[in-house]
Amino acid sequence: MNGIIGKKIGMTHIYKEDGTVIPVTLIEAGPCCVVQVKTQQRDGYEAIKLGYNELKKQKMVNKALKGACDKTGVKPYGIFKEFKPTTKTSAVIKEAAKVGDMVTVEGFAPGDKVLISAVSKGKGFQGVMKRLNYSGGPGGHGSMFNRAPGSIGASSFPSRVWKNKGMPGHMGSVRISVKNVIIIDVKPQQNLLIIKGAVPGHKGTVVEVRKQS
Repeated sequence: MNGIIGKKIGMTHIYKEDGTVIPVTLIEAGPCCVVQVKTQQRDGYEAIKLGYNELKKQKMVNKALKGACDKTGVKPYGIFKEFKPTTKTSAVIKEAAKVGDMVTVEGFAPGDKVLISAVSKGKGFQGVMKRLNYSGGPGGHGSMFNRAPGSIGASSFPSRVWKNKGMPGHMGSVRISVKNVIIIDVKPQQNLLIIKGAVPGHKGTVVEVRKQS
């Protein structure tokens, strides 16, 4: 497997032997269950579907999910994500992953570069200075548009507002992927991945960790 599902616990820092401080993010990743192996012949594309966050209460499982899980013989999970395999042949995929197999952080090692995808923090409705880094207007008395965008369409030309003009609006709460993130340490006993730097999202955000070649 080249990926795993987890959730962001929070940020902290660790010290190297020479005293250097490294900011890190803790991710509780897995264990994830292989709930489906998709092939080119049957599904039109190749992928491995993982399940995360087992639903132990029966009231949390609807009829559609229960029927799908009973058909494959796996336990019901609350979160499902698909990961494209690194190989191109269905035969290798079937040998590499089978329905019911568990994926843990043991598949990762310190020094690996991974791609992390998650939904960023929602910041609500924001102005152009915070949302798009506009400089704003003068800050003196009588400026009347200290934090406003200024003119958005001149009177003579173009006499209209250009398409995709940056305006105030909703900020955050979008899917963000960060490449070349380095794994500092792996703790299989706690199902922890220690990632260098920051990771998108708030505490408890579901994240996808994919290996990079």
